[in-house]
Amino acid sequence: MEKSKLRKPAVAGQFYPLSNESLKEQIEILVDKELKKIDIIACMLPHAGYLYSGKVAAQTASQIKIRDTVILLGPNHTGYGVPFSIMTEGVWQTPMGEVAIDSALAKQILSHSSYLKEDSLAHLHEHSLEVELPFLQYFKTDFKIVPIILSTDQASILKEIGKEIAQTINASGIKDSIMLVASSDLTHYESQAQAQKKDKQAIQAILDLNEDTLMEKIQQLNISMCGYAPVITVIVAAKLLGAHSSRLIKYQTSGDITQDFESVVGYAGIIIY
Repeated sequence: MEKSKLRKPAVAGQFYPLSNESLKEQIEILVDKELKKIDIIACMLPHAGYLYSGKVAAQTASQIKIRDTVILLGPNHTGYGVPFSIMTEGVWQTPMGEVAIDSALAKQILSHSSYLKEDSLAHLHEHSLEVELPFLQYFKTDFKIVPIILSTDQASILKEIGKEIAQTINASGIKDSIMLVASSDLTHYESQAQAQKKDKQAIQAILDLNEDTLMEKIQQLNISMCGYAPVITVIVAAKLLGAHSSRLIKYQTSGDITQDFESVVGYAGIIIY
């Protein structure tokens, strides 16, 4: 593998354990292997350190029948790269192994998009997609990914990207083997009571599969949901792919772990099918 085509882990040893053995041990504690798997079209997973949001992500992943290709969409925390970034070639590495990019699908999505650009810089140090991979790898070893990072507050563009992704998937001939994952945390650094109040509004909009209401609530209530851009895009795409149902798997805050309820971050796991 060419060095430029190998995306090495950026936050192993920070957000999650550095070694394969330690990482598997931590995930083993968090997951529930007895839960029935659901064939979904899309989901939302949190992306904080596993100590804080790992239980939410693990419980959600425990109920997902992971498809052969996972389109991962996340926000840009680093400021690097282009606003609408897709990688179409290469391999992503975690302590649990390597995951190849689905180049054929990624290039199709890129060619049908008015906004996405080929770019690896936005992904180089970004954690929002990387931290989801070990949970998926724990349950399935032979999937591919399409990594997409979005950085805009223009809902019209996000909705257009969602439409373009759905159109590409619908035309691919392998629609039933592709799923979408939106990576997002919810309210940041407010009291437990305030976070729960705001997050309830955002979660309901997502459960209603209403991207416009979600954007309205974020603006009206000043909800510091870092990944609303990928969530809006995924809601639009999922509906065009036939989604009509949703379910909240788990919600909690960092305060539920640390017992510091003065300044928390909210996390939710939601499936769309």
